[in-house]
Amino acid sequence: MLATKIAHQLHGGLYPDDTVNGRAVVLGERTRPDGELASADLAPETLHALRDLGASSSSSHLRSTPEAGPPRAGNVLDVTLLPLPLPEDDARDSVVREMEGLDPDGTITGQVLRDTFDQLYDGVRTRRYRWDQLFKTEKTHFGTLVEINLQRQFEYGDGDKLDYRIAGHEVDAKYSQGSGGWMLPPEAVGELCMVITASDRESTFSVGVVRASEGLLNAGQNRDAKRTLSAAGRATIAWLQKDAPLPPNTLLHMPESDVEAVLDAGAGTARVSELFRRTAGRVVGRAAVATVAAQLDVTRRVRGGQSGSRDPLASEGIVVLGGAYDWQRDAARDLGLPVPRRTEYVAGHVAPVQEGWDGPVALGPSGLSLRPAAPDDRAPFDPLWYGERRENR
Repeated sequence: MLATKIAHQLHGGLYPDDTVNGRAVVLGERTRPDGELASADLAPETLHALRDLGASSSSSHLRSTPEAGPPRAGNVLDVTLLPLPLPEDDARDSVVREMEGLDPDGTITGQVLRDTFDQLYDGVRTRRYRWDQLFKTEKTHFGTLVEINLQRQFEYGDGDKLDYRIAGHEVDAKYSQGSGGWMLPPEAVGELCMVITASDRESTFSVGVVRASEGLLNAGQNRDAKRTLSAAGRATIAWLQKDAPLPPNTLLHMPESDVEAVLDAGAGTARVSELFRRTAGRVVGRAAVATVAAQLDVTRRVRGGQSGSRDPLASEGIVVLGGAYDWQRDAARDLGLPVPRRTEYVAGHVAPVQEGWDGPVALGPSGLSLRPAAPDDRAPFDPLWYGERRENR
């Protein structure tokens, strides 16, 4: 009963970040003056339950909350499980260092995962933008695409029996929609594995390296003899990125009514214009523009002129800036808008600068200036503000 209670309250958040907080029923344990607990202080049932959840028996990894006061039989004790020290593994550490050197902040990996989602959605031809719109076989193929695209991006060598060779060591790459769901084949037992998860809905991803030792695997297996990491095994993952930001899926995070309005707006340019109207102040990914425009050459639908959305939107006091140009990123920053990355756009409400304005301004290549505006304060501006500048990509 105690193990069930502790598992119910702690297991759902087991090692999501750096610590795990929860509550456990006290069976008469005694606490030391510093508020810490050691294994000798715990009733056997409590210690066993906490060990099942990956807690160390060392007092440095199991603490009571000092404010709770001395625990007494039948009381509830606040417990913090701190992450266990990773087992020594020079090969794992070498792989982690190599991966960190290639992508220190994880932004490249995040973009690879974003592009892989969009590759599978194939919105230009299908108008799909959600995971639940995919066929079962396509979902199964996603992990393979992730492995291929990561290898292309980082130029990992081929392994002899596993997917990659990184820093001279064989590494198997495994993707799962949810943390802990990685299916490890027999040939990966005892080997290093790169474990990856990504949530398009939550706009997060994680990537880590773990050695799939026999003692860290669950006993059960599927018909292909693949197994998963146990709770103790998951606690030994060396995370390079944990719940890091994934470039957002613009259409997925829009209200369904807005998406329908965009897709029903008419021809390609009209749809793109409607997209920017409804996403002002938010970054819009290239894939969203391509899906709405139903063509890969999205710049044609964004740029000025008769075939682009910038001119009609300028007449409404809406500016559209792309991350492919330094000056447009600077303009976004000057206007207080999110700064788009190379494959992103951002629209914002603006107005021409009038005499007496002493707030922030964005100077265009033509010498014209715009100021930020509220939705009900925006005003038309001359599309010549964009100029013809194409340098500083």
